[in-house]
Amino acid sequence: MYGFGLAKGLMVTLKNFIRPPFTIQYPEERIPQHPRFRGEEFAWYEERCTGCASCAKYCPLGIIKIVTSEGGRSPQEGGHYDIDVFDIDIGRCMFCGLCVEACPYDALFMGSGFERGRYERQDLVITVDELREAVKKPSTWFRPQLEDSGYDPHKDSALDWRAVGREKWEWHQREKAGARIKFRPARVGDKTQEGDGEARS
Repeated sequence: MYGFGLAKGLMVTLKNFIRPPFTIQYPEERIPQHPRFRGEEFAWYEERCTGCASCAKYCPLGIIKIVTSEGGRSPQEGGHYDIDVFDIDIGRCMFCGLCVEACPYDALFMGSGFERGRYERQDLVITVDELREAVKKPSTWFRPQLEDSGYDPHKDSALDWRAVGREKWEWHQREKAGARIKFRPARVGDKTQEGDGEARS
């Protein structure tokens, strides 16, 4: 029995010995990534964010810092907030995605990148300005609306805030959500509604 077990172990070794190499010569060559990949560059849509801080509350490591100020808009609906600070410390992030699950307005998405190596820990904090200016290529993880549309963040172009929500963007026209949206009356025949979501200065 001992000799048979030894032979089985050697067969595994022999099988791997004759198998062709599968080493990837990174960064010249890259392994294809799945659209659901949970990467480092978070995609945050400020137009959809109300500053409710659900993402920060449900983060098990407390790495999301949100500071808001009164925006003075829509007091009859409870008021809206201006987002002054929205920082994510990915140096401590375990990419569990609970922040994305907790967001009620589809404002926060996992990213699709993984190349954010830094020499200093403080450089691993993604600031609100960086989130605002980042190219929005969200992961399809926990976002069935993107997965059903066949979106691939590694191949397709960036998406704006109108295209990423579970509900149609017209739902936001009366500012039920969205901290920085200023709407104008829609033009007749304007199918794409370009310019309807203009950031406040």
